[in-house]
Amino acid sequence: MRHVTRRGVLVGGAAFGGLSLGGLSLGACGGAPPPNGYPGGDEQGPRTPAPGQGGQGILDTVDHVPVGGGRVYDNHQVVVTQPTAGDFRCFRAVCTHAGCLVNSVQNGTINCPCHGSRFAITDGSVRRGPATKPLEPRTITVDTGQIRLLD
Repeated sequence: MRHVTRRGVLVGGAAFGGLSLGGLSLGACGGAPPPNGYPGGDEQGPRTPAPGQGGQGILDTVDHVPVGGGRVYDNHQVVVTQPTAGDFRCFRAVCTHAGCLVNSVQNGTINCPCHGSRFAITDGSVRRGPATKPLEPRTITVDTGQIRLLD
């Protein structure tokens, strides 16, 4: 009989993408997802575009982003806001504190569920920590009622 070491099991399991032992899966995993983070929706409905949207860089239509608020698109890891009517902004939806995805836009801020950081919908600046750096801006265009992600 061949002797199998723990290292042999782990290396062999890693080579096949994980090892399953009676329903227990061992693989390279960084822990549980953030609380109330992704995936899921928020109070504004689902955060992914409706069927037929989201392809070829199209995120959504302008009527799905409320004035004075915004919407998170975790499939693209961006958040689009509309601080005032017709003024659309886009930011990377990854919190600059611990890397969690932001999950809602309320009362003029983009909100992270992990540690409570808040960012301004106008420019992504920090309104409340623990984050100390603003959200990274992303480039969008708005044409014929569609919001298109460029970068």
